[in-house]
Amino acid sequence: MFQAEERIWYAALKAKDARFDGRFFVGVLSTKIYCRPVCRAKLPKAENCTFHATAAAAEKAGFRPCLLCRPELAPGTAIVDATAALVLRAARLLEENCGSGQSIEELAIQLGCTGRHLRRAFTAEFNVSPVQYLQTCRLLLGKQLLTETDLSVLEVAMAAGFGSLRRFNDLFKKRYRLAPSALRRQPPGETRHNSTITLALGYRPPYQWQQMLDFLALRAIPGVEIIRKGEYLRTVNLVTGEQRHVSGWIRVGHRPLGNVLTVTVDSALLPVVPQLLARIRHLFDLYCDPYAVYEVLAPMNSIRPDLCTPGTRLPGCFDTFEMVVRAVLGQQITVKAASTLAARLVEAYGAPIRTEIDGLTHAFPSPEDILALDGPIDKHLGPLGIIKVRARTIFELARAFVREEIKFNFCTEPEIETKKLMAIPGIGPWTAQYIALRAMGWTDAFPHTDYGVKKALAPRTANEILSLAETWRPWRSYATVNLWNSL
Repeated sequence: MFQAEERIWYAALKAKDARFDGRFFVGVLSTKIYCRPVCRAKLPKAENCTFHATAAAAEKAGFRPCLLCRPELAPGTAIVDATAALVLRAARLLEENCGSGQSIEELAIQLGCTGRHLRRAFTAEFNVSPVQYLQTCRLLLGKQLLTETDLSVLEVAMAAGFGSLRRFNDLFKKRYRLAPSALRRQPPGETRHNSTITLALGYRPPYQWQQMLDFLALRAIPGVEIIRKGEYLRTVNLVTGEQRHVSGWIRVGHRPLGNVLTVTVDSALLPVVPQLLARIRHLFDLYCDPYAVYEVLAPMNSIRPDLCTPGTRLPGCFDTFEMVVRAVLGQQITVKAASTLAARLVEAYGAPIRTEIDGLTHAFPSPEDILALDGPIDKHLGPLGIIKVRARTIFELARAFVREEIKFNFCTEPEIETKKLMAIPGIGPWTAQYIALRAMGWTDAFPHTDYGVKKALAPRTANEILSLAETWRPWRSYATVNLWNSL
């Protein structure tokens, strides 16, 4: 007999309700296959259904992924509930680092807890251990690469984080009861000639894609990123688990009929595919549940019609240091002027990258690049037009990154991290809140002193704006983006 929650889940499965995609997976006892709630296969009988919070939990129960709805494309879960924040951020960290070879203990340190506490909390929340979740992340990434690319099975195994082809084959056959080669698109023995691969990342509709592109286009850093023909392109310079630098480019497009973003990846970046996909999910806010957000923010439309638009996403960031520096450069000057300063910084100290794409020439300087500059920082950045106070702020931020004094990624307590940010000379409440919104992915950041926010809510005073925004929790970041877009 179903519990009340399971009755809701079965109704969502019956309706193919996209609002529940990624929130649960259904295991079908008669086929031993697990599906997304949007699966178009024949509806199973209620008595044959079991429900699982994650794909890993479904696989632990003995189910294998559906080849039709492809669970690896399901969107993730937004981090809102503080009690579950540690586990959800741990899940994100496992997804991003599934190819790095890091141990659970090392990942726990990044989250500020012990490995024992992480295992206990993770198992209590998801009913699987972090190791089991990690294995599922690797297997589903491998399955996606097998399905969507022409990479060899060996290349897939390495890109998905398996140390050897044998380990990949053994675990794939054990979990999914078929050989990896059974998912190949090309005939056996046919070689691959493409210099890129293209993958799909799912989201919950609706998605205001043009709105997102317009925001990114206005703030794009020349040489590093461009928006062209409805797509986002950028350079990439990342470090592998073996501490080897790899560089290349990516292109992100939109396929609305499938509710997915398409990600074209330079083949030189294969060793860091998990990192890439995680960063793209963060940049384009693919974990968002637009229905939950709109349910809270819909009353904004009483202030002005269409002030809040369903499907508005938080513009995140791909490179945290890049975004933080861009925020500092943008203090008290126009967006265009900040882009000009960023372009000069990139040309002077960024790493040149050959992309054969007009407009993509450099990777943004790393924190280590900034700290390696000899002498006072303003002597280097001043000739670029960056005033002394901002140059020193950028230097202090670089030092905070290298020393890992502030958790910009996977932080479970963004309020604490924003206070640390404001302890750096040159960073005030606006900059800290803006960084929390875009870099930390905090859904409840609110830069109430922002010019655009004040203009959109005029003639209200600062105190009146703060009072009004209390009704928008925990989605004040989304309210902020809607206010900006209204201008």
